[in-house]
Amino acid sequence: MTPSTPVAFDETERQRALDALHIVGSLPEPAYDDIVKVAAAVCGTPMALVTLIDRDRQWFKARTGLEGVQTERNVAVCDHAIRQPTQLMEVGDLNQDARFADNPVLKDLGARFYAGMPLVTEDGAAVGSVCVVDVNPRELNQTQREALQALARLTMNLMEGRSREREQQVAAILDHGVAEETAVAPDAAGSYTVVILELQDLSELAQRLGERTLDRQLQQLDQALEHCLQPDRGDSINRVTGSGEFIAVLGSDHVDDTVEKLQQVARETSQSLGSPLLLGAASTSTGEPTTAVFLRADQALSAAKDALRA
Repeated sequence: MTPSTPVAFDETERQRALDALHIVGSLPEPAYDDIVKVAAAVCGTPMALVTLIDRDRQWFKARTGLEGVQTERNVAVCDHAIRQPTQLMEVGDLNQDARFADNPVLKDLGARFYAGMPLVTEDGAAVGSVCVVDVNPRELNQTQREALQALARLTMNLMEGRSREREQQVAAILDHGVAEETAVAPDAAGSYTVVILELQDLSELAQRLGERTLDRQLQQLDQALEHCLQPDRGDSINRVTGSGEFIAVLGSDHVDDTVEKLQQVARETSQSLGSPLLLGAASTSTGEPTTAVFLRADQALSAAKDALRA
């Protein structure tokens, strides 16, 4: 594929690729903060961001030089950048570009210049960008362009590396859960349900509540979810480290009652914290591999996110 080749992408598949990273709404991380600082310094701009293009919003994993954590997607310049995943998008004067001349967010920022390199997964899905913004019309030199491209590759490698670490932890949680369910109820071996519960916009909650208070809330949530389970059926639940994601493995007997109890806790938590706790579940009775069952539960969680943002 040459850099000038237009890339058509399916939005549903692109969104699923972003969901699979489990990064939108995640807590701040110094590594990403360093990336935007380097981008701003190398390109000589007052603003730089790591952006992710979600269903109806542009969410900032990291930023420097501006406030806020997100914008609506329909005013995001990065939404245009991801349409050509292999190309750096550079707009010398936003005021002279018909796509952005009347953009209210850019006017509020006083933004005149934009350059962004898409963040592209190994499978070719463009999920966001590393971008820089200036208040004066200008252009980057070749060294700066190459640096921005390198920072985008570095950022994507970081995201996918973190995703692989999460996948390893999830696999361990699933293996332990299925083994425990089999040990307690050997006659029901191969019949189980995987439930994923994910608290949305963890970064916003941390900013609003404080990280120590949020951590206590997550511990209390863990306990409330555990109280829904039936240990004599081999049920188990574990939280993915550093996240608001909980994974439960449930035995097959009267599982619908347990899922409804988990749903009730999710509704109560969503109301008390002011942030949705979403749930996705999938079952098997044929000894289907845990990774396949988990994937279906994760797809159900993505569907719940679709419904939330519809």
